[in-house]
Formats: sequence, C-alpha cells, structure tokens
Amino acid sequence: MPQIIPIRDLRNTNELSDRCHAKKEPIFVTKNGYGDLVVMSIETYDKMLERFEIDAAIAESEKEIADGAGLIDAREALSALRVKHLG
Repeated sequence: MPQIIPIRDLRNTNELSDRCHAKKEPIFVTKNGYGDLVVMSIETYDKMLERFEIDAAIAESEKEIADGAGLIDAREALSALRVKHLG
C-alpha cells in the first residue's frame, strides 16, 4: 500500500529519510489534499530507473519485431558466422 503524507510532514527530514529507506518505496506527498510530490531513496530511484530502461529496451525490441526490421533467422546467422570465421 502506498505511503501518503501531508506536506507538513516534510519538516522532519530524518524521519522521512528513515521511512524511505525502511519501506524501499516512494512516499507520496499531498498539498491541500491533492498529490504534489514523490519522495524516495536514491536506491529506490535507481531500481525504478533500471526497470524503466529495461522496459524501454523491451518495448523497442517488440516494435522492431513488429516492423520486421533487421530480423534474420538464427540458423542463418549462425551458418554465416561459421562460414566467416571457420572458413
């Protein structure tokens, strides 16, 4: 379940830091009852960024497959490599 805190709770930075590191997930900050900020540890941010990059690479690969761009049969590629490198 996501952690949601009011903006006034940002005053206690040590407690906020401890919560970010303990839960290893973002904390959502509200202002006047509406979402305003997201706070997270660097470790959580790095993991999130890594997942995003992996998802983006998969999406790009899936698009290339759908477009049929630059795809070759694996057996053909291995045969070509054998001929090239083994003579």
